[in-house]
Amino acid sequence: MQTKETGSQLHSLLSQAKNNTTLWIGHLQADPNDHFAGQTFTCTSEGRLENIQLFAETVQRPCDIQLSLHEFDNGSKTWGPAIGESNLEVEKSDQQQWIRFPLPALHLKKEATYGFRVHTDNGMVGLGEAVTSNQSPFTFGYEWNGDSDNDLGRYYSFFSLAFKIYMRA
Repeated sequence: MQTKETGSQLHSLLSQAKNNTTLWIGHLQADPNDHFAGQTFTCTSEGRLENIQLFAETVQRPCDIQLSLHEFDNGSKTWGPAIGESNLEVEKSDQQQWIRFPLPALHLKKEATYGFRVHTDNGMVGLGEAVTSNQSPFTFGYEWNGDSDNDLGRYYSFFSLAFKIYMRA
């Protein structure tokens, strides 16, 4: 179903739906570290961001997930301040489902690089991700993951979160 808003059609800006492994965010009782995840992407067209969706592979228990959107500098691999945020409560019934993070109306610029980061303070969630061979890295951006011991994190071109980004042109 397509949604229309004053002549502006909702469409998928970017989608990476392949899911062949899992990246965990959150906190296990036996692990002293909090684990975070993120994904960068280059915007392929200009428009107003509507939502970002992530694939929840596993939800250990009901919890809140926070997603923040940032401008991202590819050269220095640094995150700008958050330009949008969304909080979502997930349940065990959300596992094996796409979860939708609505975002405030944000104008994204063509060929600009953005990134989103996700974390939870009160649960453990396995997010779908894809791994590819070292012969064909993902070209739209980097997967990022970090933890409370390394909040600068690490960037990977051979991994990507399973995500969908929707906007209005």
